[in-house]
Amino acid sequence: MTQQFKSKLHETVSRFPTDYWNDSCSVEELTYAVSHGAVGATTNPNIVVNVLKKEMHLWERRIHELIIGNPDWSEVEITWKLIEEMAAHGATFLKPAFDQHHGKKGRLSIQTNPAFYRNPAAIVQQAVHFSTLAPNIQVKIPVTKAGIQAIEAATYQGISVNATVCFTVPQCISVAKAIESGLNRRTAEGKSIADMSPVCTIMIGRTDDWMKMLAKRDAIDIDPVYLDWAGIACLKKAYAIFQQRGYRARLLAAAYRHLGHWSELIGGDIVLTIPYEWQLKINACDIEVKERMSTPVDPKIVDALYARLPDFRRAYDENGLTPEEFDGFGATVRTLRAFIAAAHELMGIVREGYMLPNPDNK
Repeated sequence: MTQQFKSKLHETVSRFPTDYWNDSCSVEELTYAVSHGAVGATTNPNIVVNVLKKEMHLWERRIHELIIGNPDWSEVEITWKLIEEMAAHGATFLKPAFDQHHGKKGRLSIQTNPAFYRNPAAIVQQAVHFSTLAPNIQVKIPVTKAGIQAIEAATYQGISVNATVCFTVPQCISVAKAIESGLNRRTAEGKSIADMSPVCTIMIGRTDDWMKMLAKRDAIDIDPVYLDWAGIACLKKAYAIFQQRGYRARLLAAAYRHLGHWSELIGGDIVLTIPYEWQLKINACDIEVKERMSTPVDPKIVDALYARLPDFRRAYDENGLTPEEFDGFGATVRTLRAFIAAAHELMGIVREGYMLPNPDNK
């Protein structure tokens, strides 16, 4: 008898070791995702801004309470307290999966302050605090030079990290080594790692975005279709290295731009963190759900990207970037700028909360 699946994503996670997460902490979106097989979720400043705009009715009263109840707090403190509460609330939707899989699944990722990207001590301090918000919290740390140090330190302290702001093979390998070091230090001291589940994100859509920007800026003659494969090529190469070397961090694909960012990765022992609108597109499409992770990107495409885009070579080669160069890589600069701007936008929304009427007087 043929097994029945409720959706393409449900079929993906039912037939293969590929996991899918919801790319936000929205109540509506998490409810849909979990019902279709999602076992995790991610957030970042951009995501939180969009969730708050969409679900302000759920948080308006709480914003007002935070403002009134903490008269000495700055907007920064109120904003981060709100972020923490939104993450902790979202984590409750995933707690059943967390319990069922003994900590290996069912986590919600909350991102450390993107403005800390050069300060490993500040990142670790916030990561430790975030890990206390809920038992199934995962902490996102950027893959900058300082972030690599923080990833190792946070892992050693027993925190399941999600390495983010990552676009390249060399960044992934640095993350994997840092996580291995942290895990090994714990086990050498007799500390448990049984329920830890570190992941390393590649924001494959943002890798593509950066290559497209360079192709346009520098008038590079290349088939534009090839540019949609840059992130996939980097992820598949990193995946082969992780499998060969036995790194214990799982790779995670993020920043969706087209359906290939799902279909070409089916079958891998990885995580796909998918925005709600792309979940709907995937579940409505007619693409066959079949294993494609082991199918290499067309060598003609990889060769063209490699020959014409120096930054693709830096992203694709294992030693294409040093940790000292991570902060200055174009996709890193652009993404950190966007995340920091989103954090400031969120503070602006909180600022408007000062003008909200008391909900109890409505």
